[in-house]
Amino acid sequence: MLNERKLAILGLGTMGQALARGLMQGDGLSQPGAIRGTVKHAEKTAALAAECEFDVGTDNAEAARSSDVLLLCTKPKSAAAVMAQLAESGALDHNPLVISVAAGVSTATLEAAAGRSLPVVRAMPNTPCRINQGMTVLSAGAHAGPEDLATAEAIVSPLGRVVRLDEEHMDAVTGLSASGPAFIYVVIEALAEGGVMVGLPRKVATELAAQCVQGAARMVLETGRHPADLKDEVTTPAGCTISALLALEDGKLRSVLARGVQEAARAAGELG
Repeated sequence: MLNERKLAILGLGTMGQALARGLMQGDGLSQPGAIRGTVKHAEKTAALAAECEFDVGTDNAEAARSSDVLLLCTKPKSAAAVMAQLAESGALDHNPLVISVAAGVSTATLEAAAGRSLPVVRAMPNTPCRINQGMTVLSAGAHAGPEDLATAEAIVSPLGRVVRLDEEHMDAVTGLSASGPAFIYVVIEALAEGGVMVGLPRKVATELAAQCVQGAARMVLETGRHPADLKDEVTTPAGCTISALLALEDGKLRSVLARGVQEAARAAGELG
């Protein structure tokens, strides 16, 4: 499906670079010249081109004209303006597939900015895509058909897991799986701090905490069991784990994390 397709990544910021590195490690778009990228500031082009191993420039329109798929990775507040500029320059005349990762920006907003019946797929990945362990959710716009969704999925599937959802859920997705890695990094850091407090070297404590989180996550995904069920396996009667869990409940850990997702989703809804 991706043979001979050319992809332009418009906006090589944190997420754009994460996606680029993941894509370059895959098979579908790894051929020379298949990917090109853009940045806002010219002084960044040489360093990013060397790091990403594909052409990097500052002209969005030039990159878009020669590409079949546009991966829109600009800041949310700039996404519609970039689409309008591309349309005005004629860079969308060949009706490329647009895959937007701009949080909070609807497909309808991008379609309106393009001023044409352009196939737009909204995607919400997360930064672990950089190591092909990401989570990406896809939603189709009004003019994106099954083939467009399939193309988008083929592009992002090497980066980790992929789920398709109706667009109405995308702000919630942003709050959970896109912002979620930051929450988990805080959890890992806190667990490691606890290990240091009880005498472990910091490097060892961090490794133990990170592997613990990874292993627990894989248990949920690979067994398909409810997290509460798996938790109960660890909490033996009168044991140390149940004692610690009660202390965590005293600190309202559950509600704090859930409220964090809720707040991130609320903020995502205001970005567009």
